[in-house]
Amino acid sequence: MTYLTSVELANKLHMNPRYVNNVLRREALSEGRHYLRPFGRRKVLYIWENIEEDMYTDAMPAIPMANGGACHG
Repeated sequence: MTYLTSVELANKLHMNPRYVNNVLRREALSEGRHYLRPFGRRKVLYIWENIEEDMYTDAMPAIPMANGGACHG
């Protein structure tokens, strides 16, 4: 597994580290699957493989299309 800090994850996703910590972590990521707090501390480490896997799954919300397909944005 690859553990990343918020700065490293933000660089991979081309986002601001503050956005990763304040918005993405609260709304899209779950503790234990996407990130963890080693030794119960404040520091957060993100698990890249799980984040990457969920980015490419069909579990993401999609807009149904008339032909039976889906638009993912």
